[in-house]
Amino acid sequence: MTELFKTERLTVIKFTPEDHKDLAEILTDVEVTYFEPYETFTREACVQEAVNFSDSDEFFAVVLDNKVIGKIYFSDKGYGSYEIGYTFNRDHQGKGYACESIIGMMRYAFSSLGVRRIFAEIDTRNERSVRLAERAGMRKEAEHKELFPRKGENEVYNDFYVYAILKKEFLL
Repeated sequence: MTELFKTERLTVIKFTPEDHKDLAEILTDVEVTYFEPYETFTREACVQEAVNFSDSDEFFAVVLDNKVIGKIYFSDKGYGSYEIGYTFNRDHQGKGYACESIIGMMRYAFSSLGVRRIFAEIDTRNERSVRLAERAGMRKEAEHKELFPRKGENEVYNDFYVYAILKKEFLL
């Protein structure tokens, strides 16, 4: 287990192939993956996805009591700017875990990785994710009209907000 950091209740680590069962609880849930840029997974596909995540430097497991309850996407977009994304098990939503882990990731990134800016692209219909970004201290920078096609409706395009925070705005 390669630990990145701990928060009050959570540990954020590199994924391992053995995390596929917990990952399946997240990625096979149609409601949880609705706003994600990928289709809902099958349980079988989650076995390979856990392997892919374990080989990646962009996906991290959020662990509570030895169970993966969420994943964080954190990707270098150049010039010290990183994109963040998050997906959590429905049974663990609404309890502050996502916010706690995202703030933890920002603290870790700004203090240990030399990151300058963190941003999130959020579907404007995803009110919970917008509130999470705001609770984590991010501010709305932009709104992109008709940016990506809607799942299952390729002729309909969704609008996206860009939320961001700079290292100098974040209270370490």
